[in-house]
Amino acid sequence: MRRVPYCQLPVPMSVTGRSSSITNAFINAIIPVIEPSEEEELEALRILQIDPQDIRCAYCGVKATEWDHLRPIVSNQEPTGYITEIANLVPSCGKCNQSKGKSRWQDWMEGTARLSPKSRGISDINIRVERLKAYEAWREPRRIDFAAVVGDEMWKRHRQNWRSVLELLKTSQELASEIRSIVAKVVKS
Repeated sequence: MRRVPYCQLPVPMSVTGRSSSITNAFINAIIPVIEPSEEEELEALRILQIDPQDIRCAYCGVKATEWDHLRPIVSNQEPTGYITEIANLVPSCGKCNQSKGKSRWQDWMEGTARLSPKSRGISDINIRVERLKAYEAWREPRRIDFAAVVGDEMWKRHRQNWRSVLELLKTSQELASEIRSIVAKVVKS
C-alpha cells in the first residue's frame, strides 16, 4: 500500500514543459507595443468605469496590477495578429490575467475556469461584461498579418528558429531524463 505524504512533494521538472513559454516568447518578441497617450488611457478607464486614482481589474474588481490583452495575441501556437495597444488592453489583476490566458474574455468570465470571476463568486459579472462590450465597441484593435508584412523568407526564418529551439528542448529533456535515471539509481543504492 502506497503511503500518502503529509504534503505535496515537488514533481520532477520537464524541460519541454516550457515549450508554450518559448512559443509565447517567439510571438511576443515580434509584437509591437504602442504606448497610449494620457488621453487614450483616461478614455479607456472612463469607458470601463474605472477611477484613474484607484485602478481596479476590469474582470473582477480587485486592485489591478497589470494590463491584459483583451483579445489574445497568441492562439494555437500562432500569432492572432492583435498587437499591444490601448484598444486591446484592459487593467487586470494577476489572478485574472493568468487564468484567462488565451481564452475569449466573455467565455472565460462567465465560465468555470479556475480563478475566473464566476468561479470566484464575483457578484457583478453582468455589469463588468457590459462595460467590456462597450470597451470593445469603442475602438477596433489593429490586426497584422506578420508574414505578409515582413515577407515569406523572413517569416520562415523566424518560425524555423522557433522550431529549432523546441526541438532542442525535446532533445534536452531526453538527456535530462537519462541523467535523472542514473542519479536516482545512485541515490537508491
